[in-house]
Amino acid sequence: MNDRPRNVLGGELQPCSNASRTGFFRDSYCRFSPEDPGQHTVCARMTSEFLSFSKARGNDLMTPSDEIDFPGLHPGDFWCLCVLRWKEAYEAGVAPPVVLAACEESVLEHVSLESLGSYALDMQ
Repeated sequence: MNDRPRNVLGGELQPCSNASRTGFFRDSYCRFSPEDPGQHTVCARMTSEFLSFSKARGNDLMTPSDEIDFPGLHPGDFWCLCVLRWKEAYEAGVAPPVVLAACEESVLEHVSLESLGSYALDMQ
């Protein structure tokens, strides 16, 4: 029996980034955990528009914080985002592109595959 996390395409969840330690568990996977109130399950490539949008909403993703093992993000970085923040950015027209193979299947409870697919890096 395979109990490995699945992605939104139905396959095995892939790492979001090998260059950064992202995800709730800082293991590079955007996987669901009941311990994670933010549901960091969307693998996205940061854009300056999204980073500014998130900062304006009270979540500064650009400033590093050693206390929470957070490096600070720049445009082009890959990071596991909270699904509801990605959805909010999508509705505002500033959603960052995503890697579907690295987005955990629980994302589909909040966002349609069609919406994600319109921002997919791995479907272009």
